[in-house]
Amino acid sequence: MDTQRAPAMSFPLFPLLFSLILLPFFSDAQTIVGNITTGASLTAAENNSSSWISPSGDFAFGFRKLNNSQNLFLLAIWYDKIPEKTLVWYANGDNPAPLGSKLQLYADKGLVLSSPQGEQLWSSEIRDGALVNGGLMDGNGNFMVLGSNSTLWESFKFPVDTILPTQILDKGMVVSAKQSETSFAMGRSRLVFQSDGNLVLTTINLPSEHLNEPYYATGTAAGASSSPGVRFVFNESGYLFVSRENGEIYLLTQRIPASAKDFYFRATVDFDGVFALYSHPKSASNGSDAKWTSVWFVPDNICTASLVSASSGVCGFNSICSLDDDGRPTCACPKGYSLIDPNNKYGDCRPNFTLSCGDEQPGVPAEDLYDFEVLINVDWPLADYALLEPFTENQCRNSCLHDCMCSVAIFRLGDKCWKKKLPLSNGRVDPGLDGGKALLKFRKGPYIPCQRNKNKRDGTV
Repeated sequence: MDTQRAPAMSFPLFPLLFSLILLPFFSDAQTIVGNITTGASLTAAENNSSSWISPSGDFAFGFRKLNNSQNLFLLAIWYDKIPEKTLVWYANGDNPAPLGSKLQLYADKGLVLSSPQGEQLWSSEIRDGALVNGGLMDGNGNFMVLGSNSTLWESFKFPVDTILPTQILDKGMVVSAKQSETSFAMGRSRLVFQSDGNLVLTTINLPSEHLNEPYYATGTAAGASSSPGVRFVFNESGYLFVSRENGEIYLLTQRIPASAKDFYFRATVDFDGVFALYSHPKSASNGSDAKWTSVWFVPDNICTASLVSASSGVCGFNSICSLDDDGRPTCACPKGYSLIDPNNKYGDCRPNFTLSCGDEQPGVPAEDLYDFEVLINVDWPLADYALLEPFTENQCRNSCLHDCMCSVAIFRLGDKCWKKKLPLSNGRVDPGLDGGKALLKFRKGPYIPCQRNKNKRDGTV
């Protein structure tokens, strides 16, 4: 698997460009393949039987029931010929539609999704006065609302977490990750094609829309020796690149180890903040063990790339991010800590003890209450409150041990000791620390609260 980002390359655009002309396939008005007539509708039902299919049969548009949901559905577009029915676009991820909801294509309003009670949940919001002639689920995975001589709305212009071959991001367009593996609500990570021509991965601090500093960028903004990017392209052969104003390109994917003739492609901003290109064999059928395979992704190490002062990082607070064998992040609570939500392995960890200044057991030495777990090449970079130097490792350990605010001490660079307090953020395994040690303080035994003397009535202990 090619997991390394290719170096920037500049050369003429034309050999890699594809035709952007979409040739609609208009079938008989009564069928659900190709052209969709005004007045046509779909209903969210248990069997997910109704959908509008692309002429190739590769894509379908309709309702998909959420896994483990209480009769909730997403209005979505998905790959229809593979067992996974992988979603590539969806509406209203923060507010899925209940059973019995209806999607209808109106001549004056375009697509409108309504609840069983008639409440509008989502619409394609075509411009006022526009007249809709019909709709089309095309062979590229793009659903279009068509006017008499123009496209009034299309899903390709409103991506969610995925883009597809032939899809283009113009300046200002955003691709947003979902919240988790199972939640389709908007997550924190975003791919943004900025107005300056730079393509970046960044995070937002929900519910704010404020963009934090990017943790990945193509560097295709205007410069002294470079032309600015004008669009981000995913071409029909599976290549991702930024097209520059002067006709040259910045190529993100230099080699695609699969043919578009035999494989489907998608590029997704995953909930963990990684932007990845996936391939899936077209020949897969029910019962097949074929699956989506990551053929390229950025950044190379999301654990060390994403550093957000106002956030926990890829993993939750007090957690540690590390890479698995496929280069994707995994999260784990350190010794003495456990997940607040056992069902969310990317969530926050809480200490199974209380750090104290000896109030609960007066007179008991700190050495009898606490010990340290030594973690190599682990750090929580943004939780420092004190830097002590020059310190030996033993001095660093003792300082944290007798400091009731200290939850971990980092000893590194020979004589430097950083003391940190809860909550710990942006935890990661970082090979670049060259053997640096994290001295994580934990309680030796169970927490014993201070007991009141029940024989006293004066309120003292």
